[in-house]
Amino acid sequence: MASPFTAKGSFTVSVKPVDQNKMDGITYGRYAVEKTFKGELEGTSNFHMHSAGTDNGAGAYVAIEAVTGTLNGKSGTFLLMHAATRTPASQQLSITVIPGCSTGELAGLEGKFIINVVDKQHFYVFEYTL
Repeated sequence: MASPFTAKGSFTVSVKPVDQNKMDGITYGRYAVEKTFKGELEGTSNFHMHSAGTDNGAGAYVAIEAVTGTLNGKSGTFLLMHAATRTPASQQLSITVIPGCSTGELAGLEGKFIINVVDKQHFYVFEYTL
């Protein structure tokens, strides 16, 4: 078994609506997302997110994100699977590397990606094996 590693840093994110629908107080649709990662992961991603939500803050989103860059000095591409739900009082977010979907020096990458938002700034902790 490979040794576990942890990468930390920050990222900027841009989210733009692509297709939006409304139905009795529920908004659902697709968003274009772009990210730039800094820190022990240096790279970018471009993907679409599908989401649904209510005006009171309940909802969910799913996405498959392709990240291209360098992770602690090793370069390649890997895919992350996002699944999230929220209520007005809580949220659950799961972001994991899709098994077998990594390339270059990152081939064989596995792990989970944790996002923390502090004062509207985005930070990550990436726990992985390689």
